[in-house]
Amino acid sequence: MSRDARWTSLLDLLAAHGRVEVEEAAEALHVSAATIRRDLDQLAEQHMLIRTRGGAVAHGVSYELPLRYRTARNAPQKQRIAAAVAAMVGPGEVVGLTGGTTTTEVARALALRGDLTDGAPGAGGTVRPPLLTVVTNALNIAAELVIRPQIKLVLTGGVARPQSYELTGPLAGGVLREITLDIAVLGIDAIDPAEGVYAHHEDEASTNRLLAERARRVVVATDSSKIGRRAFARICATQSVDTLVTDAAAPRQALAGFAEAGVEVVTV
Repeated sequence: MSRDARWTSLLDLLAAHGRVEVEEAAEALHVSAATIRRDLDQLAEQHMLIRTRGGAVAHGVSYELPLRYRTARNAPQKQRIAAAVAAMVGPGEVVGLTGGTTTTEVARALALRGDLTDGAPGAGGTVRPPLLTVVTNALNIAAELVIRPQIKLVLTGGVARPQSYELTGPLAGGVLREITLDIAVLGIDAIDPAEGVYAHHEDEASTNRLLAERARRVVVATDSSKIGRRAFARICATQSVDTLVTDAAAPRQALAGFAEAGVEVVTV
């Protein structure tokens, strides 16, 4: 197992249990205890965990994996979810995308939409205008879409969070309050039929809430691992969501709760 794979597995264990023990991790990953100790020391140096005697603990009660360590989790499901969400967007619409691994896949699916102009010269040598506008507070999404001539990209200002590559704070809010969206696609950390939609970080929740408020339609795009859960900061109530797109492994009881709340549920 490579170092990056071990680190990802260790952070997954930490996110799931809040702590990790050296001996248990060594057995689970089929490596030596010395290797795990070295990995935990290096992760602690990067402030991604707190080293303890015999293991490590998360920084807080609601631990959040940095985006680069979450990209491979449930990747096939996220790609199917993204394709379904991208199909809901019509040419000429303004789409808001929050940060997150699933919304990143949505951005990629939108970039590959065959019904959007490629930016080639039109009649008389004029350049056709873009048929899609994307507003995002995610730096990684902006980096992928900025080279797409068929997409007009609007990036909010704000303070960058290294865990999610998202821009948050008053500067992001200032831009979002001046625009309107046809559809907002929310990447989330948890969603519960009774309690609503959540993020781990309060600044992200605030920015995502404003993005949703500026949209005619709100779509939550999430894999089934986040269904029926809660996190630290609420983004919005369940009733504020128009459509939930998730994978077929989502618990049926929870999906029924969303339907009863008036949310359109799409499973892929």
